[in-house]
Amino acid sequence: MELTDKLQVLADAAKYDASCASSGAPNRSSDGKDGLGATNGMGICHSYTPDGRCVSLLKILLTNFCVYDCQYCVNRRSSNVPRARFSVDEVVRLTVDFYLRNYIDGLFLSSGIIQSSDYTMEQLVAVARTLREEHQFRGYIHLKTIPDADPALIEQAGKYADRLSVNIELPTQSSVEKLAPEKNVRTIKLAMGAIRGKLDEKEAEPKAPRFAPAGQSTQMIVGADASDDQTILTTAETLYSSYKLKRVYYSAFSPIPQSPKSVPLAPPPMLREHRLYQADFLLRSYGFQSKELLPAGGGNLALDIDPKLAWALQNRHLFPLDLNMADQTMIARVPGIGLRNAKRIVELRRVRRVRYADLARLKCSMKKIAPFIVVADYHPARDTTPSEALRRALADTPPQQMNLWPELQAA
Repeated sequence: MELTDKLQVLADAAKYDASCASSGAPNRSSDGKDGLGATNGMGICHSYTPDGRCVSLLKILLTNFCVYDCQYCVNRRSSNVPRARFSVDEVVRLTVDFYLRNYIDGLFLSSGIIQSSDYTMEQLVAVARTLREEHQFRGYIHLKTIPDADPALIEQAGKYADRLSVNIELPTQSSVEKLAPEKNVRTIKLAMGAIRGKLDEKEAEPKAPRFAPAGQSTQMIVGADASDDQTILTTAETLYSSYKLKRVYYSAFSPIPQSPKSVPLAPPPMLREHRLYQADFLLRSYGFQSKELLPAGGGNLALDIDPKLAWALQNRHLFPLDLNMADQTMIARVPGIGLRNAKRIVELRRVRRVRYADLARLKCSMKKIAPFIVVADYHPARDTTPSEALRRALADTPPQQMNLWPELQAA
């Protein structure tokens, strides 16, 4: 197979892996030596640096051959898809050539499992080592970690890669046993724990050997099993606290022709994936807990309103909130006010009392915040509008449009 044909197959196969981002990588050019690549961007495939430049990563699989038969995976052993495999030298050549043509600034490399976990991990590490040592490539490298691989190989991967990721894929042990019986949640978490241990060592001793300075991430597939959003978010919350992950990525399940009957024949609404990302941001940055965002009985996030607004509607007794008295954390929980504006409001009230026009100047979402706030010149009575009526008035998406997405979003 020609190299261009391999690239077409293996770039397309890689699109289902969403756990890719270049934020957090260090600058490797601080020693003044010349080298290839850049790390001063953040993104997956295409993104933008703070000065407005578009940067991109070459995102490919080493191979889509795989000895596993995970039922949700397009590259499973029993899948009838075109197959291809790169050699180590071919991936290196593509990365360097694409950089020299100004197509990319870094590499995201994953792979199906070939021969064994150790053999596959050796190939991935060989690509990163060749780029770093032989070509002086200083761009961002993200390597997918094979959970069952020898810990020594994972340590080598962390030496050359900026970020490592171990995909947990499904949020529960029972789902893994049903849809991916050849995988083991325990070994996945052991690999995550080993990576965290190395990251902790580096944090405690700055002179320790370099190890994945941009941390680790993982991915969960949404809609391949019966897990609801509460289960997914609870699992994500546990992963963040236990393994200090930088990100959990969510990928809506994408059925392919001749999908097995063990998985759904239709994809979930793409809006469900979007709401999970919003809720995940509330967990990481706003101090929310998963149990606050969903009712005690479980279930899925609302599709017609964002998770923060849903929380506010369930806690009407806390509002309206006096922005001249409340603490910054609570101000950030008001629908329509983000973290940056919450900080600005607190800074402003050190000078004078906050007024309604100030919020407009900060470009807060005035329609959303109006029922939930009190300021110096705006004193609404406690809103007695039924929550359902207020929900309809503030909804992002008309319910009849929620399932009418024209196509699946590329991962």
